[in-house]
Amino acid sequence: MVPGLQVLSHDPAADARLLETIADWADRYTPLVGRDPPHGLLLDITGAAHLLGGEAALRADLLARLARQGLHAVAAIAPTAGAAWALSRHNSETILPEDITRAGLDAALAPLPVSGLRLAPETAAALHRVGLKRIGDLTGRPRAALTARFGASLILRLDQARGIDTEAISPRQPIPPAIVEHSFAEPILTTTAVEQTCGLLTERLAALLAERGQGSTALELAVYRVDGCVQRIDLRLASPCRDPKIMAGLLALRLGHLDDPLDPGFGYDLIRLAATAVVDKVAEARALTGVSGAASPADLALARAALTDRLTARFGADQIHTLALADTHIPEQAARLTPVCAIKPKASPQSANAVVHPRQRPLRLFDPPEPVEVMAEVPDGPPIHLRWRRRPLRIVIAHGPERIAPEWWRPAALTADHSHDLTRDYWRIEDATGRRLWLYREGIYGASTAAPDSRLPRWFVHGLFA
Repeated sequence: MVPGLQVLSHDPAADARLLETIADWADRYTPLVGRDPPHGLLLDITGAAHLLGGEAALRADLLARLARQGLHAVAAIAPTAGAAWALSRHNSETILPEDITRAGLDAALAPLPVSGLRLAPETAAALHRVGLKRIGDLTGRPRAALTARFGASLILRLDQARGIDTEAISPRQPIPPAIVEHSFAEPILTTTAVEQTCGLLTERLAALLAERGQGSTALELAVYRVDGCVQRIDLRLASPCRDPKIMAGLLALRLGHLDDPLDPGFGYDLIRLAATAVVDKVAEARALTGVSGAASPADLALARAALTDRLTARFGADQIHTLALADTHIPEQAARLTPVCAIKPKASPQSANAVVHPRQRPLRLFDPPEPVEVMAEVPDGPPIHLRWRRRPLRIVIAHGPERIAPEWWRPAALTADHSHDLTRDYWRIEDATGRRLWLYREGIYGASTAAPDSRLPRWFVHGLFA
């Protein structure tokens, strides 16, 4: 009957993805964007409307931008989420002032149908059957009778719409502690322009963080295209930073080496920079210019953090690893390669007190430990002579033993040959030539035959001190 009619299958998953995309775009107006499926969004614009010239200007700008993207939308602004929901579906041109009285809000809601209270269909149908078709028909009714007949959800939705009961909008993602942005009267089209804007935004963000006494450990750059597409770049920092030059340089480095370069389309009309993670940061003490001397530990830490940040921005956080201490007593497992992004800063310097002093551990470990023949005065005593790599060594100093028992609570950590299930006694020794070795005896003399340590103890050289 209608030859030009196009028939398409309903795709709820595609609708949900589209709603998510629109929600991602809508945070250009406020970071508090909540989903209202299947086809709605709730925006908390408290304190954000003045940036666009007021609530009416914000609403007009939002609807105009959606229309240019080929989307038809309706929007209403009210002091409560429930009232805005009802008005947007039954009186889309309404903008209620923020300081409206309770009587004024009730008057605005009174002519709307009860379905505007976000009720279950069966509840709305039951209200219609008894003649309660408008919201105004409910406000003067006894609450106990309504609850007994239609359930507590009716009173909850009514109170939320009227502002008697509070209702918080659950944002899709955490609100960044610090946000700065720059909008353009005419869209920009080049990555160079984006980098220049990033330089301005980092200065404003650094001033904001300095005023609060904070430093950022993670940044998010969001560029908004005219057609509604949003591209985001996440950047993690090795140490708290509020230096605008460092932040701008890292963002420029990241923009220049993206696997998926920025596609401006018809241009960008808004760029936002957010500090998604911040910590308290005290001012650093810097060395005086021109004063000679070795670099301080603070300067070395800053240089190491700067190098880590540049490598992370260039290759990605998952590609840069560092040695991190592991929660184990087994020496060869005490340090592991870990992505820098997975290492959290210590709460305080005292948190590392449990780590063995570095002078008690050699700089070089042998993998696997090298077997050695040892002679001792008594079976459990310190070694006196040993033969290592076919050479006899005479020991002049021996410190120890340091006993490391097997970690019986970690059965999954044992190797296939059970090399970690025997007790070890470590000795730090020095031979007649000044060579310092770290060797251990595996097993215990006189152990019970049923115990794993019942095997004849063996000696190994595990490391070499500098």
